[in-house]
Amino acid sequence: MKLHDLRPPEGSNKARTRVGRGIAAGKGKTAGRGTKGQKARAGGSIPPWFEGGQTPLHMRIPKLRGFKNRFKLDYEVVNVGDIAARIEAGAFAAAGTKPKKGEQLTINADILRAVGLVRNIKKPLKILGNGELSTALFVVADAFTKSATEKIVAAGGVVTVLEIPTETRPALGLGAESSATSPDPAASEDVAPKPARKSAGSSPKGTADG
Repeated sequence: MKLHDLRPPEGSNKARTRVGRGIAAGKGKTAGRGTKGQKARAGGSIPPWFEGGQTPLHMRIPKLRGFKNRFKLDYEVVNVGDIAARIEAGAFAAAGTKPKKGEQLTINADILRAVGLVRNIKKPLKILGNGELSTALFVVADAFTKSATEKIVAAGGVVTVLEIPTETRPALGLGAESSATSPDPAASEDVAPKPARKSAGSSPKGTADG
């Protein structure tokens, strides 16, 4: 085999098709573009959002102003008046939470769900102060309004606020704990001193001063 015997594989090189050069080119008189018009011209492409000149969709629909706060705490709220109404109706006794004589009635998210005042116990619970309360309660919740706290305490009850974690976790373990425990590489290894730099007025090596 010689150099002039080398041939590319069959089908690897495909001849370029020249369109728009008349009927003899094999692609018709108009090369698939149809007759005259914007789409038949060079550079006559139309953007996909063009609607023919009518008012576009983004101008026909109303603007959605504002935003949704991603960090908002969505509470399950219960008023002290609703708790008092359930106590008078005997809902807590039916749920098996009737306190002993001289003890305060315990109120938390699980008990409120059992009596139908709370739907989702995964959400934080907040006690509001609407209504009147005359029963001593031991209330455990994530948040209380000022009026709710005053009414529960005035009735001889106690409020307990659950702490919601607000501290952020250090990214990639590079927080204060990891930095305090990680060894200092400079302290564990002997670092050789760097050679002194030559002064600007020193003569090159191997040459004598003039």
